[in-house]
Amino acid sequence: MIYNKAAYLMLLSLLFALLFVSSAGLAEEKQELTVFSAAGLTGAMSEITGIYENSSNVSVKFNFDGVPALRAQIEQGAYADVLISGNLKHMNALKSEGFMDNKSVVIFVRNKVAIIVPNSNPANIVGLKDLAVPGVKIIMGTKDLPAGDYALQVLDKLAADPEYGPSFKESVLANVVSLETTVNRVVSKVALGEADCGFAFISDVSPQMVGKVTKIFIPDEYNVIGDFPVGVLDQSKYKEEAQAFIDTIMSDEGQVIFEKYGFVAVKKE
Repeated sequence: MIYNKAAYLMLLSLLFALLFVSSAGLAEEKQELTVFSAAGLTGAMSEITGIYENSSNVSVKFNFDGVPALRAQIEQGAYADVLISGNLKHMNALKSEGFMDNKSVVIFVRNKVAIIVPNSNPANIVGLKDLAVPGVKIIMGTKDLPAGDYALQVLDKLAADPEYGPSFKESVLANVVSLETTVNRVVSKVALGEADCGFAFISDVSPQMVGKVTKIFIPDEYNVIGDFPVGVLDQSKYKEEAQAFIDTIMSDEGQVIFEKYGFVAVKKE
């Protein structure tokens, strides 16, 4: 009887040990995607990631930064499964350099440029011509940042119109007091009153910034439609999971979230 009881206890202990090891193994099986994303997508991507994580056994770790910095990190050997870019320039460069799984790259949303001003609007900026008034303090992204690149394209269109002319672009650029490496910094600095206005995307005025900054829309004839691509890195260890993440971005539910943040959904074109 004592022997049977001892054997029973030993068997029970072994079962608990096996259950513990099995549970630990299951926990370790949860995979983690590393996503490099343009900083201006923080809000929308946080919501979409919640949908993806709730329907999979995968967690998502983000690296939000300016796209030029993300590209440089990848070129220098940083690991990522997915890249979300604010323009095609940097994505195409990484494709040509062999870093992307090219067949996975798609345009997932589009965007437009806007002028943003602090709600107090101390320089009384109401239209494009006000940007060239001497003394107006302007912040924009660097020329390598998608928002900065698109802003320069807008200025080129304005310079080609006789109503504005080449001198308009020169006057606007003379008023630039800071070039930022992320569009989030442009928005934050304008909200803090460190500049009279800035160039950003329409979507960059997040719900948290409503009440702090105001958008001034740029007419379509001068504006630029920015394509935002996403793709799987060729080095990814989890290509199937990474593609499922992109599928979530492209889903109807994902596109509705982007629209909420001011993006132009590609699935409704």
